[in-house]
Amino acid sequence: MASTRQAQPATDSAQSPSAGSGWVDRYFHVSERGSTVSGEVRAGVVTFFAMAYIILLNPLILGTGPDSEGTVLGVSNVAAVTAFVAGVMTILFGVIAKYPFGIAAGLGLNTLIAATAVGGEGLTWAEAMGLVVIEGIIIVLLALSGFRTAVFRAIPSSMKAAMSVGIGAFISLVGFVSGGFVTRVPDAAHTTVPVGLGMGGSIASWPTFVFVFGLILCGILVVRNVPGGLFIGIVTTTLLSLLLEAVFHIGPSVDADGAHPGGWGLAVPSAPESLGGLPDLSLLGSVDLIGAFTRIGVLATTLLIFTLLLANFFDAMGTMTGLGRQARLTDADGNLPDMKKALVVEGLGAVAGGLGSASSNTVFADSAAGIGDGARTGLANIVTGVLFLLAMFFTPLYEIVPIEAASPALVIVGAMMMSGVRDIDWSDFSIVLPAFLTIMVMPFTYSIANGIGVGFIAFTFMFVAAGRIRDVNWLMWLISALFVVFFAIDPIMNALG
Repeated sequence: MASTRQAQPATDSAQSPSAGSGWVDRYFHVSERGSTVSGEVRAGVVTFFAMAYIILLNPLILGTGPDSEGTVLGVSNVAAVTAFVAGVMTILFGVIAKYPFGIAAGLGLNTLIAATAVGGEGLTWAEAMGLVVIEGIIIVLLALSGFRTAVFRAIPSSMKAAMSVGIGAFISLVGFVSGGFVTRVPDAAHTTVPVGLGMGGSIASWPTFVFVFGLILCGILVVRNVPGGLFIGIVTTTLLSLLLEAVFHIGPSVDADGAHPGGWGLAVPSAPESLGGLPDLSLLGSVDLIGAFTRIGVLATTLLIFTLLLANFFDAMGTMTGLGRQARLTDADGNLPDMKKALVVEGLGAVAGGLGSASSNTVFADSAAGIGDGARTGLANIVTGVLFLLAMFFTPLYEIVPIEAASPALVIVGAMMMSGVRDIDWSDFSIVLPAFLTIMVMPFTYSIANGIGVGFIAFTFMFVAAGRIRDVNWLMWLISALFVVFFAIDPIMNALG
């Protein structure tokens, strides 16, 4: 299984691969996959803290802006449904698919809903979520029909390896940016450099110090093969964050008074004034399945659904491929066992996300943090999902851990996933260019789907140029053509009025 060997830290499983017992071990194949019940529980906690920022970020994207009728979903309401849908779907995926892949609102997908469907096309939030439900139903049907599985199997092993490496680069960049180590350079700077180091070339802020400290600590723990190294790293770095906030009163990077460079990116690590309360789930079921067709027309609505569908379809495909390879759960061709079952449940995430007004939910690349700490089964998902549900009631579960404390784990895991480059034939340029583009476009465009699309198109062209047209599966032709339409969707919509 050369295509699935990934470097990873030692965990409890290395010491006691048969520690799991009873029906839990048998149902989730804990011992069979070389893990332990305690290791799965611990890794599930790591996955939660690596993903928990979505409870804070998704409401900022969906909950603050009014739609065409002046409706605002509300930050607290969106936070509640974000945690609820993520919890339910993560547990469902763990129970049915039995893989340690957390599910939550996809960042690219929620931005597409807010910026394009609501902000650009003038849909109401209910109408936009209706499109998400329709798109999710289509994905479920494609999974049930076996089409999604066929697409998985049609992808050459070299491209699957490139997708895994690209996701590693992507989540590493997410970690660097979230930790404040890499920042976006404002256009007003009139520079050709899109990103820079820290603030103005300096990383001299306490939150970034926390990130650097966490990165070094996690790296040391992993290289020393300390069981649960990433978990220990996150806990230790969080304690350091609490101490620094208590002493220096750093505060948030943005508040009602404006921007405060050097502040915490999302959650401020301090003891909250209250433990939360009953969540407001009134947004559940607030969807309109036909309103968009009436408001902007059948053609424009269809194109929006197509855009959502393609982005969700391949974002999930790439993420599942990368996570499966990292966890050593794929076969020699890079395919997951019982893939159809996993794809159906993942598709239901989009339906649930739309029904919950949380946007399309999909497999989360940040689950790699838990896998890096030893997660191998759906049992880890149960823990992650339960913590998401508890987060609706007990806000300290996610607000006490700043994103700067969890981000180092993403960088460490991204480094682990780089080992997949050895499964790419670097002597054949018809393979090298598509693989290279896949790896580079994912982090540079902050999109897994974009990287897959560019890589697939390049693969098709390179093989035709090399006289190997017969080696290109017909599904690769179809996917490449669909991505051409995907990348040209704006001019197409403009041309069609």
